[in-house]
Amino acid sequence: MATPPRFVEDYFLYLLARASHEASAGFHARLKARGVAVPVWRVVATLAGAGAGETVGALAAACLMQQPTMTKLLDRMEADGLVRRRRDGRQTRIRLTAKGERLAAELIPLARAHEAELLARQDAAAPALKALLKAIIAPAI
Repeated sequence: MATPPRFVEDYFLYLLARASHEASAGFHARLKARGVAVPVWRVVATLAGAGAGETVGALAAACLMQQPTMTKLLDRMEADGLVRRRRDGRQTRIRLTAKGERLAAELIPLARAHEAELLARQDAAAPALKALLKAIIAPAI
């Protein structure tokens, strides 16, 4: 008699988290080989093309971090010359420096290539998968 599957083996949220973990692992290894931490990548990727920059709160939300953790990360990234803070009225906006832009220009093509490899395995389902994920995320944005 076959053993019934464990709860998590068919639980959507587990499957979503596990798929994200598995899908990210290869790219995260590429980042590590380049000496770039995943949180740094997330900030660089989020700020790339964000002309006016982002607030710390918006950046923390986009990068899936708590705001105090983001502030500490930004302190390190500013010291490394990747980002700069600029007061904009009552808010502080974060922007990439020229060094940060160069890092983004190096890493984004690698991320796109990794994504293409993953989606190629799903072929016809890829657009529907992306649409489903965007629909799940939409209420949170």
